[in-house]
Amino acid sequence: MRDLAPFSALRVRGLMTLALLSTEAERVRQCFTGLRVLRDRLRQGMPYVEELSMGMSGDYEIAIEEGATVVRVGQAIFGARDTPDAFYWPER
Repeated sequence: MRDLAPFSALRVRGLMTLALLSTEAERVRQCFTGLRVLRDRLRQGMPYVEELSMGMSGDYEIAIEEGATVVRVGQAIFGARDTPDAFYWPER
């Protein structure tokens, strides 16, 4: 974030993350909690960093509990993607 200081016309409004692909709610929650904690630390020097974009159709409730201001719920509205989740989150 400090590297953005020379760009006076650029104002970061928030942060975004995708949780890891897991059926374990607490592991998903840790992803969202970590971003919220980071945002809260950043706000000490940058009070305009307010937004948290996190959570998708399968985990948006946890994201909201952790402070999400923006969620992506496309599959909940439009149905499953043609491409499987494994394409985006390959197992290692």
